[in-house]
Amino acid sequence: MRRTPLLALILLPATLGLAALRPQLAPSAPPSPTPLASVSPAPSLSPSPLSSPSALPPGAPTPSPSGAPLATPLSSPTPTPTPVPIELSPASALVPVGSSVQVAVGNTLGTVTLTGGNPQLANVTYNTNTEILTIAGLAPGSTSVTLTDSRGISATLPILVAYPAGTTPQNTLLIRVTGEPASASFVLKRVADAISANVTLRPGAQLVFSRSQIGIDAPLGVDDVLHLSVPVTLQGNNYIEVDSTVNLTVENIAAPRISPSSLMVSDFPERLTTDGVLFTAGLHRQAPSRFLYFHYNPPHSIARRIVLRATNTSPEPALLQFIDGRGGPSPNEMEAGHLSTKRFLVHLVTNEGKIVQIPGYGSVNLAEQDLPANAIVSDLLQLRVLNGGLIHLMLFAQRATDNPDTAPLSDTLLMGHHAHARGIYSIPDFTYSTQWSVEDPYLELAVGQVPLPNDLVGQALSGDYGVLQKFEINVVNPTRRAQTIAIYENPRGGSATGSYLIDRVLVQSHQVRAFTRYKLRGYVVPARGFLRIHITTIPDAGSSFPVRLILAPDDGSVPAGAPGSPVYVEAIR
Repeated sequence: MRRTPLLALILLPATLGLAALRPQLAPSAPPSPTPLASVSPAPSLSPSPLSSPSALPPGAPTPSPSGAPLATPLSSPTPTPTPVPIELSPASALVPVGSSVQVAVGNTLGTVTLTGGNPQLANVTYNTNTEILTIAGLAPGSTSVTLTDSRGISATLPILVAYPAGTTPQNTLLIRVTGEPASASFVLKRVADAISANVTLRPGAQLVFSRSQIGIDAPLGVDDVLHLSVPVTLQGNNYIEVDSTVNLTVENIAAPRISPSSLMVSDFPERLTTDGVLFTAGLHRQAPSRFLYFHYNPPHSIARRIVLRATNTSPEPALLQFIDGRGGPSPNEMEAGHLSTKRFLVHLVTNEGKIVQIPGYGSVNLAEQDLPANAIVSDLLQLRVLNGGLIHLMLFAQRATDNPDTAPLSDTLLMGHHAHARGIYSIPDFTYSTQWSVEDPYLELAVGQVPLPNDLVGQALSGDYGVLQKFEINVVNPTRRAQTIAIYENPRGGSATGSYLIDRVLVQSHQVRAFTRYKLRGYVVPARGFLRIHITTIPDAGSSFPVRLILAPDDGSVPAGAPGSPVYVEAIR
């Protein structure tokens, strides 16, 4: 067997690997003319048409292909680092007029310069030590300022200068009410009114809050106290939105029911053609009073407002308690009068009212009602001075654009061409008690029948508008069988609406034509038994009174609330 030299065995793998990795090129001529000793090639391991290059002895230079350099890896350039941008926090500035905001500046290098901006809108300064940008708002408008550091890196800050949409009260609002108890809906209305009255809005801005967030879902008992925090938003176009919280405390004060000694009425001039004073009177601590007003702003008139102001004539603070029921504004005079009476009666049942404190020699508006053209407003109030001296009441009409806190220029009462009631009447209530047998002729009770004389110089009060009328009827049945009876409404002066509390049930009537008769409520009187019926009513302003209430056997006509009846029933809490 022929032995392969050891050198050939060592070089063989390297030679094969070089042939596989590199193109086969003819070797260049050796640098020396002296020929190298040739090495016998090793036997081929596998059939191949390619011949391996001759191995070189140790120390000999490696041949390279003719005319081509050796391949080397490509070199990549070193990446340039990205400059750190200037940071602004916040990224834009919303600046109230007359106030300033600060913006934190970060990642600057060297000197920072400011360019741009509008010095008429905002004053912009930069503190190098604290890296704080301060923007003071001067006038509404938008602008921007650019910051540039020593590297040439810049950042632009958009700036909007505007007025806040309004302001909210910072102190806790105190609301005093009465009620046995005060219903949740009544307290909720007082809270909403207090928030609206104590928030100041810019022109065109609006107050937004959710009544569901107020959190009143149960009546407030006598002597109970409720603490509330209500989130509100003030917003409007071109204004800075204000998100705030209004804190309130609601107290239910134990106050006795008001028993008025007089009735004050303002219905002259009923039709308004100008602004001015409609009614004035003094309210004494020892003489509570009821007050009814009813006024109409004709078509094509300017929009107006009716204001009832209470002024404390003494240096000491005064406490005033009052119940009220407002109706309107409405183009329907019957609707305005009916809503006013109905709401007053509902509040009267549970003594639901308000208590306001009037500073010494100060004034408080008890009512402010918008009165657009071709509309009517009405209010029925019951007032008493709980603590303090004489309170002066003034009712006046003003333009809707005027400030309601502005007093009329003259104290002279407005006059009109058509006679209506304006004055003080000494019979605010009357009560009538009687007994009626089911075997007797029909019992007729007149409502709004007797004109009341005026204690002042002026028109008598026809229709008893504003007068509280109570009827107590003992119904007896001497027969051996139960008897069905009913109470009927029968207008006698013209079309009328009605508001009745019958045994603590609120019974109301839509407009009913004169001399028609509709059932208000039915009863069954037991055999040889009796029952007692209580009716409380006030004639609805705007309706034509008198009206007769008739007790008679049930005639089988449709009951209240049934199809075909103008009468409907509403439960009282």
